[in-house]
Order: sequence, then C-alpha cells, then structure tokens
Amino acid sequence: MEKNPYTELAESLLPEEIIEYCKNNLSDVCTVESWGETGIFYNPDNRFKRGTYVLTLKNKDGDNDKSSDLNREGVFRLNFGVKKETFIRLFGNIPSRPPKGGIVDMNFDYTKRNTLIPHPVYGWMSWVSILNPSPECFETTLKPLIKESYCLAVQKAKKRK
Repeated sequence: MEKNPYTELAESLLPEEIIEYCKNNLSDVCTVESWGETGIFYNPDNRFKRGTYVLTLKNKDGDNDKSSDLNREGVFRLNFGVKKETFIRLFGNIPSRPPKGGIVDMNFDYTKRNTLIPHPVYGWMSWVSILNPSPECFETTLKPLIKESYCLAVQKAKKRK
C-alpha cells in the first residue's frame, strides 16, 4: 500500500480521494487546474467556460493567501461555500471582507489540521475550509456540507444563461 504523504498524528485523506468522491457522487462536475489549486466545478454539458465552483483543493500558498501555511510538506486545504445560515450556525457570524492580502477577522487557527474553519480569505462569502481532513471527518461532517455546496452551485448555474 502506498504511504500517504498527508499524515501527521491522524490519518488524512489524499486530495485525489476527495476529487474521486466528487466525480463519482456529484453529477455534471469537472476538474480544472489553475492558480495552484484543483477546482471542482458544476458544468452540465460543458455549457460554461469553467462552470460554477463546488470546491477547491489548494496545496500551496498564494500571493494573497498565506494564512494556512500550505507550503508545509503534505499540507492541503479543502475549500467550499455553504449557505449563509449554515456558516452562521457553524461560526456565529459572517465576517466582513478583509483588505487585499488580509484574512477575515475571526479568531481561528488557520494552520490547524482536521478542523473545519472559516475560509481565511473568503469566509465573508460563506466559504469554509479544512486542512487535511481525516476519513471520519470527511464522512460525518464534510460530505453533507459538500452536498450543500454542490446544490448551491447547481442553483447558481441555473441563474446563468
């Protein structure tokens, strides 16, 4: 069995496993590699140039997003949007948009693994993230939230022409 490079104290899923889950369980999705991340997009019949975001997997820091210290070996971050009501239920409130290069003003450790947190940059848009989720967390917590993100992407796509 291949050694999982994304382990620390608890076992972590591989990014490829999350992508495969999406491809096998979410209809009309495609993957796009750009900006140092892999995006899963809802794009029925390839109607759109890219589609509508469902989630992203990011494995390195970007110019305006260094808060999770993704340049650590084996660290990746899963990101996706949820309903505003869900975000508020999880984190108490929707933060204000941060200044360019900044992070949302919420008291979270954005470097902690296997903990659902507001997205450090896009929390103001009701996006959440998690570094190196465990299989258990993925099964119990993330799958329902990813399904919610997928449903939001489908709704947004229907509004596009």
